[in-house]
Amino acid sequence: MTKPVLMPQMGESIAEGTIVRWIKKVGDKVDRDEPLFEISTDKVDAEIPSPAAGILSEIKVKEGETVAVNSVVATIGDSVAAATSQGNGATAQRETASVDGDETDGAENRPSHTVRKRGGNGAEAPEPEDLRRARSSPLVRRIAKEHNVDISSLQGSGVGGRVTKHDILDYLDQRPAGAPSPQAHIPAFKPGERVEIAPMGVMRKKIAEHMVLSRRTAAHVHSVFEVNFSRTAQLREQKKAEYERQGTKLTFLSFIARAVIESLTAFPVLNSSLDGDNIVYKKDINLGIAVALDWGLIVPVVKNADDKSLLGLSRAIADVAARARAKQLKPEEVQGGTFTITNPGVFGAQFGMPIINQPQMAILGIGAIEKRAVVVDDAIAIRPMGYLTLGYDHRLIDGAVADQFLSRIKDILENFDPNQV
Repeated sequence: MTKPVLMPQMGESIAEGTIVRWIKKVGDKVDRDEPLFEISTDKVDAEIPSPAAGILSEIKVKEGETVAVNSVVATIGDSVAAATSQGNGATAQRETASVDGDETDGAENRPSHTVRKRGGNGAEAPEPEDLRRARSSPLVRRIAKEHNVDISSLQGSGVGGRVTKHDILDYLDQRPAGAPSPQAHIPAFKPGERVEIAPMGVMRKKIAEHMVLSRRTAAHVHSVFEVNFSRTAQLREQKKAEYERQGTKLTFLSFIARAVIESLTAFPVLNSSLDGDNIVYKKDINLGIAVALDWGLIVPVVKNADDKSLLGLSRAIADVAARARAKQLKPEEVQGGTFTITNPGVFGAQFGMPIINQPQMAILGIGAIEKRAVVVDDAIAIRPMGYLTLGYDHRLIDGAVADQFLSRIKDILENFDPNQV
């Protein structure tokens, strides 16, 4: 008995998907709902769980291939015997790859007959990889591998010291912002070579198409305001521990998002879109939060952000960002945004000139918030300062309106109501 694995339809408008990576190999045992492969569509990248438990007996679609939804991409057998013939072939291929030196030295690539060391009492002593697997889920191990993190070095908050998804994401958030990404492509030049040609990934292609479309569609203009974050820094310090006890972090982004929401209510044209010669005003404020990934950029959406408190907003932003990094977003969670916030300041940028996320009318960029010398009451003082950049579509939004919108955000942040924290 075998179970077909189908290319899922990740949204009504999606007709095809690209296999980015097979997490399991032919002959591997899989549990129901365990991540089986990764796909990329024009809406979202996602890990696809196994529809059944058993043995991965056949892979029909190779990595990098694009197929229509509901196409059979693999089959799962209900026993080891069901995969014997395929497993033998896969073993031979792995052995050949190992001889050629092309196989990755990852635990999932090791042959199943790897010999384990025995302890002094004759019992099998667990390998370091076994210990790491015992202390983490497949998802956590995948995130760790992509970011070159040794799970055994982390202190897990789960039962028995198990490293949870939140543990590793918190660890990654605390790493220096300027640290080079282990996933960034570094050309491996051979002696005498001066260029290397590498194909663009699916996500990179989609980003390129979307950015070119936006520049071709909208009349981009940018305004920059400097903001004194002393008030928000003070409130953040006062409430930070309380928010952490409730399972989330109170960040400057949370305050800025709250200020943006209030300002969009006062200036609804920035929460609109154009449909031909018609202006489409939108009552709901669906806030897009740009998340930088090692393999690209994605903008998950916090729906009905105007209905959330500062605590609820902090939780929602942290949730979509974490699931974006873990490739756990659903297609509808990257659609329907009405305004976008991007934060290049996390990497140290003073400010940027962001491109509008179509079909929206504006996007806010957050610069690095850092202490600077400023003039306060005719005296030089040290204050946490940062630049906010608004990119807007001049076809609909005039400079006066854009500056009034930014001025309101500045006023809210510099005089934040403590009752809202």
